[in-house]
Amino acid sequence: MVARHDLATDPGLQENLLQARRGTAFFARKLNELTDAQLDGGTLLPDWTRRHVIAHVGYNARAIARLVEWAATGVETPMYASPEARNHEIDFGATLSPIALRNLFDHSAVHLSVEWRDLPDANWANEVRTAQGRTVPASETVWMRTREVWVHAVDLDNGATFNDIPAPVLERLLKDITGAWKTRGTDTGLLIKANNTAGNGTDLTFGDTSAPDPTIITGPLPAVVEWATGRGTNSVTATGPASNGTPPAAPTWI
Repeated sequence: MVARHDLATDPGLQENLLQARRGTAFFARKLNELTDAQLDGGTLLPDWTRRHVIAHVGYNARAIARLVEWAATGVETPMYASPEARNHEIDFGATLSPIALRNLFDHSAVHLSVEWRDLPDANWANEVRTAQGRTVPASETVWMRTREVWVHAVDLDNGATFNDIPAPVLERLLKDITGAWKTRGTDTGLLIKANNTAGNGTDLTFGDTSAPDPTIITGPLPAVVEWATGRGTNSVTATGPASNGTPPAAPTWI
């Protein structure tokens, strides 16, 4: 039998798919390191156990797969029926037996990967709607999944850190987060400088570059992204008028 491959031929999209699948494999490794009893342990997210994080990541794969199906068929299939339905789904998933919870992650990840694999080149430009109401091309679903698996692998609080996340993913995460702050107007007077030695060596600057006396956040790229997502302040320095180092609220998808 001939092996089946992604129908997508765009090199950039192929690289993005690889990054998403690597993130899925990394999350799977951190999950598999946990015993069944440890699934009840806490995470970096308030009020969420590891069970909640695993359920969320599993159901997120199913939700994103629905968007890919929408792009493939033209039949509107929203990610979730409502925010309440999404939250109920996560709470229910957290009650599953350990084997069922692990199967939820495994099977949903495979399903999403197959949906991506079988989506023809032309359909990647078809527009779908995210849970936040944004209209995006189907190609955006790859990034939506990428950020979920990499960040939530750290949230499992099982040894993974933001240093494990590839530099290109960290760069895009920081760009997305600071972009959300700018849209909401919560970045006024805030200047972020991230040292990107793990990437191409070029330091990254985001935020209010026109402020005469900004609050300046500096640190290695992984530490700055950890700070921006509200996960910690290790190795980050804050100077200026509001130098307590508290970031604006992270976007809802974080």
